[in-house]
Amino acid sequence: MAVYALTGFSLVSLLSFGYLSWDWMKPSLVADVATDPMEKSLPPAFARPPHIVFILTDDQGYHDVGYHGSDIQTPTLDRLAAEGVKLENYYIQPICTPSRSQLITGRYQIHTGLQHSIIRPRQPNCLPLDQVTLPQKLQEAGYSTHMVGKWHLGFYKKECLPTRRGFDTFLGSLTGNVDYYTYDNCDGPGVCGYDLHEGEDVAWDQSGKYSTFLYAQRVNKILASHSPKEPIFIYVAFQAVHTPLQSPKEYIYRYRSMGNVARRKYAAMVTCMDEAVKNITWALKKYGYYDNSVIVFSTDNGGQTFSGGSNWPLRGRKGTYWEGGVRGIGFVHSPLIKRKRRTSWALVHITDWYPTLVSLARGNLSNVPGLDGYNVWPAISEGKESPRTEILHNIDPLYNHAKYGSLEDGFGIWNTAVQASIRVGEWKLLTGDPGYSDWIPPQTLTNFPGSWWNLERLTDGLRKSVWLFNITADPYERYDLSDQRPDVVRTLLMRLVHYNRTAIPVRYPAENPRAHPDFNGGAWGPWASEDDAEEWEGMGEPLKSRNKKKKCKICKLRSFFRKLNTRLMSNRI
Repeated sequence: MAVYALTGFSLVSLLSFGYLSWDWMKPSLVADVATDPMEKSLPPAFARPPHIVFILTDDQGYHDVGYHGSDIQTPTLDRLAAEGVKLENYYIQPICTPSRSQLITGRYQIHTGLQHSIIRPRQPNCLPLDQVTLPQKLQEAGYSTHMVGKWHLGFYKKECLPTRRGFDTFLGSLTGNVDYYTYDNCDGPGVCGYDLHEGEDVAWDQSGKYSTFLYAQRVNKILASHSPKEPIFIYVAFQAVHTPLQSPKEYIYRYRSMGNVARRKYAAMVTCMDEAVKNITWALKKYGYYDNSVIVFSTDNGGQTFSGGSNWPLRGRKGTYWEGGVRGIGFVHSPLIKRKRRTSWALVHITDWYPTLVSLARGNLSNVPGLDGYNVWPAISEGKESPRTEILHNIDPLYNHAKYGSLEDGFGIWNTAVQASIRVGEWKLLTGDPGYSDWIPPQTLTNFPGSWWNLERLTDGLRKSVWLFNITADPYERYDLSDQRPDVVRTLLMRLVHYNRTAIPVRYPAENPRAHPDFNGGAWGPWASEDDAEEWEGMGEPLKSRNKKKKCKICKLRSFFRKLNTRLMSNRI
């Protein structure tokens, strides 16, 4: 059996704080509240397609919301969740691009070629253009569609931009990580550029405005200028609370007693984002949208524990397939929900929002076959059983293969060195290297370097490549049952084999020097011409399989631009 080592605090000490029990979810915060059977706000059917506001936060940890027992103040999120439906069996992806791509397409990343890592700023890659997106389906249904915030689905050519993928308007960043005030983003030493865009133009004039405030103000402006008689979809993808850890001073002051500096700044950013959500909700009411609106709140992946986030008591962090990386904060708030004020344990995945929202909008799903998502509105609104029974967390053939995995360990049907994870019913299987596997309580009591005083670390099992957990009985993934239940392991491996047969080649091309912001007026933006686009059509092939001639052409191009860049820098000096 696994041996656990706890540095600083003992297991008993943590139990005394309630960390290792269900008590961390305080009844006063998350218990179901009985719905009045005579409640008059239960519409038999929507009179008109509802207004939809989808709020996505970035890197917010599972523990980092008030109703999960956090020390971070989120009164708006707590109230909206309490009055709506909390989703406590809700799953997302472990990193940015995969979650956003699955939200926008309703498909697992193995079906879009984005199953490896993220789309990086200099890659000639984007959400496949043959995918019909969620906003495009809502446009077909008569909706006005708007996006505010972080895109991170590629931009190497104009056809990849949000305004070409179904959004009428866009204000936000194209890359995955920018300064909250200056909107600068560096993709390596000396490869820096400005990244805030209004539509398809660079929004130089908005520099200096804190992004959380800027995005909430833009939503207010959109609502003020639109008629509540016409359906609207607003996708608010906050940059918060991704690094860099930046917040207005007045929010940091509230957490001055927190000893851990990173946690203090992070907490300030979460509370600031919470107030932005309050302002958006207020605008919905002020301009007459609220009574016919659906607000969906979701995180995009687990919190980054190195940067102040906490997924406690779940195992792992952002970038891993442990529950701390893939179980998200989620809730739906709407006057249109039939059974409000409750907690739902229905299995829901981020791909489900596509068919759910299109169905709410009375859109047509018949021309988008092969979706991996399900319409879960009856489960959310009426408390019915979820149509979803399993989730493919991912299969990543390019991720570093586990040293001790083999086809033999996978019963001859699956190479357990390959990073993959799947949930079927109450069972969850992981193979390969699932990522950093520790349990990390909130780091709030000290500023000790590294803040690993409260780290609980798994000290054996390092030579494994297969794990099996009963997530219903063991949500913290403490008891690996792979040796006791080889029958279940084999069954879930067969499901991985099934999904892998449907996967398309990975789209992960080499970076291109032409993407450098210096060649684009100092800003990140589209850089490939139509001719280039044709040349990159083969980018879906794994890097090692590309022909040498194309590699040679890329090398020559890279050399040319390196020399050109040197001359430009010399002229500047």
